[in-house]
Amino acid sequence: MPVLRHPGPGLPPPLADDELARGLREGDEDCLTEAYRRWSPMVHALAWRCLGDAREAEDVTQQVFLGVWRGRGGYRPDRGALPGWITGIARRKIADALSARTRRGELVLSAASRLGPADSPGAQPETLLDRVVVRRELARLPAAQRQVLCLAYYEDLTQAQIAVLTGWPLGTVKSHARRGLRRLRSCLQQETAP
Repeated sequence: MPVLRHPGPGLPPPLADDELARGLREGDEDCLTEAYRRWSPMVHALAWRCLGDAREAEDVTQQVFLGVWRGRGGYRPDRGALPGWITGIARRKIADALSARTRRGELVLSAASRLGPADSPGAQPETLLDRVVVRRELARLPAAQRQVLCLAYYEDLTQAQIAVLTGWPLGTVKSHARRGLRRLRSCLQQETAP
């Protein structure tokens, strides 16, 4: 447990965690300010490590302390320390942010698959036919493989960017891309076989 030091002459000593928790439960905004000062760096670091994006981590940090304020009546010191309770809220908010990111990725994928790349006016009929065949085969892939390939080839994203967008580990993205390309190749070879 850290040693609490007196901040200087004329200033009150910092509150102990239990006093801070009591003040929060009673609706003291100064206690919220102090809780933010003490634990927002920890929350931000946790969010940044999980999300990989500083701006998103800042948003999550704000949401966490809004959740602390709104849920202050539900905090029970007999169930755990205040920093642990705040960390629990942070984990839920990070999970929400990752879910929202995945939903955004699915929406982008859905829109991209409907729009597709613009057809050039001088395109050869064979090129157009190839696009139709590729789109049909893409639609037959499992959703995760299709999503990775569409983001890579229609949105021109790297595998690392796809991992951030979807919230999947980079290795998972690479596996989906590899399996999807193999399956596409196999299907397209069967399509063109005499």
